[in-house]
Amino acid sequence: MGRRIHRMHLPIIIILVIMTMSMISCKHEYTPKPLGYFRIAFPKKAYHQMNENLPYTFKIPDYSSISRDSDYQAKPYWINIDVPSNKASIHISYKAVHGNLAKYTEESRMLAYKHAQKASAIDEKIYINRANKVYGTLYNIKGNVASPMQFYLTDSTRHFIRGALYIREIPNVDSLQPVINFLEQDVVQLVESTKWKDVK
Repeated sequence: MGRRIHRMHLPIIIILVIMTMSMISCKHEYTPKPLGYFRIAFPKKAYHQMNENLPYTFKIPDYSSISRDSDYQAKPYWINIDVPSNKASIHISYKAVHGNLAKYTEESRMLAYKHAQKASAIDEKIYINRANKVYGTLYNIKGNVASPMQFYLTDSTRHFIRGALYIREIPNVDSLQPVINFLEQDVVQLVESTKWKDVK
């Protein structure tokens, strides 16, 4: 009789042992994994000189294409440098200088600082290339902003261009930072290779 009772209680004892072991193993604190993002494959860096009938020229990435700005407010010589693989564009607007350089530079500064509310920081870098008569300022805008990099360039007497990098994604600096870092090199290459020319 006692033997039968022991056999009947055996499944209960096994269940209790399993539950006890589970509780002991759960004593370790759970550490959540950090949020991960998809790895982005970037093309190899390579550039070519832009050959368009414009009053300026610079080097653009081989993986980009040029399109005329189709916005209703667009002026002559306004273009977009599109990088479809990264859903990005560098918008270039051009203005002729007629004694109004201070107005253009201030407008560019104000447009960059429109992002100040969402930006964690805005770094300004002065650019000077006396050989090509190209002078300007680069704005590196950090944080969850739609345009992480802007700039303007001028020869101080005739030409003025303003550029802005836009990424067509919800601004999230954590996930977009690799893309921003990749495209930042292209913006710097564009600035450093800028030259003025006469329109044919």
